[in-house]
Amino acid sequence: MSRGDDQQSQALAKPTFSDVQASALVESVFGLKVSKIQPLPSYDDQNFHVCISSTKDTTDGPTEYVLKISNTESSKTPELIEVQNHVTMFLRAAGFPTASVRHTTGGNLTCLVSVDGGSGVPGYLVRLLSYLPGRPVAEIPSSPQLLYEIGRLAGKLDETLQKFHHPQLSSLHRENFIWNLKNVPLLEKYLDALGQNRNREIVVQVIQLFKDEILTKLSHFRECINHGDLNDHNILVESSKSAFGDAIYRVSGILDFGDMSYGYYVFEAAITIMYMMIESKSPVHVGGHVLAGFESVIPLTPVERSALFLLVCGRFCQSLVIAAYSCQLHPENKDYLMTTAKTGWKHLQQMFDMGQKAVEEIWFETARSYDSGVSM
Repeated sequence: MSRGDDQQSQALAKPTFSDVQASALVESVFGLKVSKIQPLPSYDDQNFHVCISSTKDTTDGPTEYVLKISNTESSKTPELIEVQNHVTMFLRAAGFPTASVRHTTGGNLTCLVSVDGGSGVPGYLVRLLSYLPGRPVAEIPSSPQLLYEIGRLAGKLDETLQKFHHPQLSSLHRENFIWNLKNVPLLEKYLDALGQNRNREIVVQVIQLFKDEILTKLSHFRECINHGDLNDHNILVESSKSAFGDAIYRVSGILDFGDMSYGYYVFEAAITIMYMMIESKSPVHVGGHVLAGFESVIPLTPVERSALFLLVCGRFCQSLVIAAYSCQLHPENKDYLMTTAKTGWKHLQQMFDMGQKAVEEIWFETARSYDSGVSM
């Protein structure tokens, strides 16, 4: 969901390349012969699943790729895209299931492609990533074991990124980035997209609580680089059979580093909990399993733990409000934009109605059960 900075979001233009144009890009920019291409869903960039024909020059490389065409605003920050590419490669070298990045025929990781027609758009940044196997977590029933592993993955990711260095690393200080979790108060200017209803009332309350109880504690949170979007469509899994014939899932792919920014460990934990709740039949119970996995790598401090509830509520609000606003701008993409909204409002209302103390008791008791070796 790599939407541009808040001040620029209305000027953002999503690319609209046809299949034929995208195929031509792959051949001209990356020197690969396309045998098949099809669009992939995307929030505000444009993605294509590309299959290539084997030639004497491509026999050693992948045969499937994802062509990513960045939106107009992201294309204005090539240094940020460069950092994302290098993070992907760094994590892959560290053993994470991230994509490899294909060089252009000129030896670069990206290419700025100009467009014709007097549209006023200077160009789109294009890159080619290896296609990762697996199914999105959203498509499978998530077990406590998988939720724990995903929480652990989030913790390992942030821990490993502490060792990442790059000359353009400062580009991850995205102060006005609407998806940075500390920027929940920026949602105020988009509230009209919700109309006048209980959903809006809850969002207004969350924003005020966020100002009072989260922004005042930021200095007590431990900083790190966040992936920032470990949602149930950005984590891929593959299955195998246990000795008892049950399906066991392992993470086979981590996608979309477009929302990376400097943040805090507790932000990553909260974002992961929120997105793992979306498709769950017992959403409130998800948090404890994810938290246990995360804390097996990075135990949260008492102050960080006390912020989890509002941070999860804040991420729900970000996803739901921005989706409603984006639907007004891009009604043709409504089905994809409103993925979270199908269950998200219900989950947010349930959390709010239960209250912080009751939700925390469930989360923390579940997380404690892993310490005793008996997960709930």
